[in-house]
Amino acid sequence: MSLRQMEYFVTVVEESSFTRAAELLHVTQPALSHQIKALEKTVGGALLERLPRGVRPTPMGRAFLPHAERSVRSAVQARRAARAAAGAEGGELHIATVHAVAVGILPEVFAQWRRAHPGVGLVLHEYATTEALEEQIERGAADLAVGPAPADWPGPVVPVGAEDIVVVVPFDDPLAGRASVRLRELADRSWVRCAMEPVVQGQAFLDRACGEAGFIPRTAVRTEHTSTAVRMAAAGVGVATAPAHMVRAAVGEDCAVLTVDPPWRRPLAVFSRVELTGAAAAFTELLGACDPFGRRSPTDRGPAVRVPSRHPDGRTPTA
Repeated sequence: MSLRQMEYFVTVVEESSFTRAAELLHVTQPALSHQIKALEKTVGGALLERLPRGVRPTPMGRAFLPHAERSVRSAVQARRAARAAAGAEGGELHIATVHAVAVGILPEVFAQWRRAHPGVGLVLHEYATTEALEEQIERGAADLAVGPAPADWPGPVVPVGAEDIVVVVPFDDPLAGRASVRLRELADRSWVRCAMEPVVQGQAFLDRACGEAGFIPRTAVRTEHTSTAVRMAAAGVGVATAPAHMVRAAVGEDCAVLTVDPPWRRPLAVFSRVELTGAAAAFTELLGACDPFGRRSPTDRGPAVRVPSRHPDGRTPTA
């Protein structure tokens, strides 16, 4: 069994076609078929099923696929790491994150990186949930992840700050002139809810927090993305919660931002499957040095309520 054979198998599955896979791999279709047959002989059974319109993995192929993907991606990562190890120059650095971090934090960091390391290309992989983010990093889709700090992660985890979760209202709202608000003061408000809201012990974080404050939040609109929820709140549809950095990136000065008293924060970290070396280590150092999370902002004063990144039972909430 060779790495090339696994790469061929993964490509055929991704393309659902021997013809398209052969074109992408720059090999002839007979050569591709021969390598797949040799791989199937090695593992002891058929991995692919030919259909009238395409190809799909057999049950054995579905079981084999994640291991083959991990091997292929690990090899790609090894090549990138080797090229970028000498002074963090050359090659590419693949970074995975969730949508809110990609929009609200990484543009500033990427700009500083490009000025400091113009020889290293950056590739950004965005995921909707922390569950998807951790799964894809575990499968080797990127060199490192930036996101909510994972629990029980087997590889390196480097804390880089904490995002403040704030309340968003229109700039002409009666609360707009205040710096903070107690949650129970919002009991009569309607809320814009987002599918990326964290879930704690099987319950959406806002439902849980409002319940502890003595009320059930009334939902006006449900959105898929945090940036959409922020825009809706800025327009006066309802109150929304979001990371402070996302609010700045989404609407700028078109809304008012209030911290919750006591403030809500969620720890963020860089994490990876393997040791952070070369370009990955340099990026982690830069992220920690440029303070994109606003750790020195006034919201860091006083006690905070930690927004969990995972369920206590180990399951991962949405981002």
